[in-house]
Amino acid sequence: MEPKKIVREEQTSLGSIRIADEVVKVIAGLAAIEIKGMAGMSGGLVGGIAEMLGRKNLSKGIKVEVGEKEAAVDVFVIMEYGIRIPDVAAQIQESVKGAIERMTGLVVVEVNVNVQGVAFASEASDEEHRIR
Repeated sequence: MEPKKIVREEQTSLGSIRIADEVVKVIAGLAAIEIKGMAGMSGGLVGGIAEMLGRKNLSKGIKVEVGEKEAAVDVFVIMEYGIRIPDVAAQIQESVKGAIERMTGLVVVEVNVNVQGVAFASEASDEEHRIR
């Protein structure tokens, strides 16, 4: 198992504080998935169909680029059918930005929401049952 890449390190009088990039990804995934209208995170396109990830794989639907004090985030999502995608995407952007900044101290300069698919109600509930 390879060591986690450290994206944020801070020195205090008691020692150092290190935050791994995987932590930033999980924070972003959890912040995104709680938005109403999101069916799930996308792991990419498999055979032309968006692969929906369960809660255990949230970070796989996130890409982060982190400098010393700033971060850029790409979120790959599957939306529920019938919602207004730009509205939900804007809520995802705000939620992800706020969660990362609050929990890590990084300044999030951009959150790009990439809609990879649309899930119909039966697909979303089937996935929910598989996650549990």
